[in-house]
Formats: sequence, structure tokens, C-alpha cells
Amino acid sequence: MSHANAALTPRARLRLARLIVDEGWPVARAAERYDVAWPTAKRWAVRYAEHGAAAMTDRSSRPHHSPTRTARPVVRKIVHLRWKQRLGPVQIAGQLAMPASTVHAVLTRCRINRLSHIDRATGEPIRRYEHDRPGAMLHVDVKKYGNVPDGGGWRYVGRAQGERHRQATARRTGIRNTHHHPRIGTAFVHTVIDDHSRVAYAEIRDNETATTAIDVLRNAVAWFTERGVTVERVLSDNGSAYKSHAWRDACHQLGIKPKKTRPYRPQTNGKVERFHRTMTDGWALRRFYSSEHARRAALPAWLHHYNHHRPHTAIGGRPPITRLTNVPGQYN
Repeated sequence: MSHANAALTPRARLRLARLIVDEGWPVARAAERYDVAWPTAKRWAVRYAEHGAAAMTDRSSRPHHSPTRTARPVVRKIVHLRWKQRLGPVQIAGQLAMPASTVHAVLTRCRINRLSHIDRATGEPIRRYEHDRPGAMLHVDVKKYGNVPDGGGWRYVGRAQGERHRQATARRTGIRNTHHHPRIGTAFVHTVIDDHSRVAYAEIRDNETATTAIDVLRNAVAWFTERGVTVERVLSDNGSAYKSHAWRDACHQLGIKPKKTRPYRPQTNGKVERFHRTMTDGWALRRFYSSEHARRAALPAWLHHYNHHRPHTAIGGRPPITRLTNVPGQYN
């Protein structure tokens, strides 16, 4: 692209070249007309005569041949060490006996200079997918949190005071584990995420059995149906609840096709796994809760904020609810 102070734009170059080539103007006269040097006018005229109007744009200054460029076999070694061992430029340079700046340039050219472009577990390039419409795929999973003892947990009141709160809560509830140690229980948050819109639905239950998972799925499907979304598939991990025949039969009754992730491959269900991290930071551990009841009561408000107000970077910085194109009243 021409710089701001260029004497000739691509359109002006074309007019200049046509005066010389098509209309027979002398090069010196055409150069004087457009207030440029004689060699400049001749260069554009020759280029127009040889390649036509398409040649009036700027050419790349990149050389046709770079004899000092890093050889392909070396590039492959650099990429292999980055993918498989997740090494940085300095470590790779030490193994290959080459400058770290060269390694960094290769990594940048191959777009693997940032580890965020690489799968944390396997070192392979991240392959992202997204279904083209709401309801085409739901992701389901369960996130477990230890219940908050009366008076607050150790993260905010310290370990000593948190242990006293835990003991007092266990004495009040009378719950003990098999070793007679105090136990305050676990909150099982069953989460459902729409693949296309990232709209989330969640319920807190006291277990993760198949019966509970099926009940949450029915509620989630009804919730999405109220918002004009027809659910077609549901993706889960290989937990016992989702491998049961009851889960399979319930999905068939709802007209949903159940799908499973590859064993030991949670990245396939990465959208719900990432939502769990957001939920942990934004709700579960966000602030001090004086009891488990207070934390559970705060979940609906946080879910509303997540769905309706919080910008989501994966969908262009918009709230997830904006991708449900047929939400009742959206266009009023």
C-alpha cells in the first residue's frame, strides 16, 4: 500500500502509464505532468506494458530467495521440540546449538510462539470446533465443591479458624466419614453448556448419580425449549452416570443423541471444563460466604450475569444469550 506522502497512487500510476503506452506521450512530458522523476514514469510505463493494470500496485519487498533462512529440517526439529516437550526458545536453542532469536523467529512464523496455541496435555496444536446453531450440541458435566462450613471456609478465615468452623458444622449436622472425622459434605454442580451460544444452565445437587443427572438434563432441555432451542445431541465424559443404560434411555426419550468423549481426553469437552474454571473464579471462590446456603443462593444471580451481561471472548465479546437468535422478546 502507498504511504501517505506518495506522489502516485495506484490509480494515478495507471493514468500515467496509459498516457505513455496507450496515447504515446513522451516519458519526460508525462513525468512533468504528474510531477515525478523521469525514471519513475518509465518504470510504471514498462510495468504496465508488460503486465497490465494489475501491476500498478506495490510489490512485496521480500526477496525471491533467502539463502540464510533456517533450513526446513531444522525447522521441523524446532517444531517437534515445541510440540512434544513444550520447550522455550532458549532451551530449544541450547539443544540445537543455534541462537535463541532464530528459534523464536521460527516459532513465531509457525504460530506456536505462545503456549496458548498448543494443547497443554499433548503438545499438539489446538483444534477448535463450534456447531453452527444453538441446540446442535449440549455439553454436560459435574463440578464438585466442598460445602462451606458455618462461619466461612479456610480460604478467607485461615486454616485454624476454618477447621474450627468445620468441626462445629459437623457437630451440628452429625455427619462423619468412615474414620469418624467431621464431614460437611459436597456440592455437586451439574452444568449444561450450549456449544454454539455458550449459554449455561446449572443446578446444585447432593450427588452425581444417574437419576440426578437425568433429572438435571430434563430440566435443562425444558429450560432451553422455553427459549426456542431444540436440543439434538448431548456430549458427556465417561462417568458412571453417563455410561448407564438409564442415561441412554432418557436421551432417546427426549429425542437426543448421546455422545461420549474419548477416554482420558477431557479437552473434547473443553467448553464445559472452561466454564467450570470461570464459575469457580466468578462464583464459588469469588468472595466470602458465611455458609453453604449463602453460596448456593448466589448461583442463580451469577448465572444470569454470565448469560446476559458478561462478555464472552470466544463469541466476539458478546454475552452468550445474544446468540440465541429466537429468544422471546429479543427483537422487541
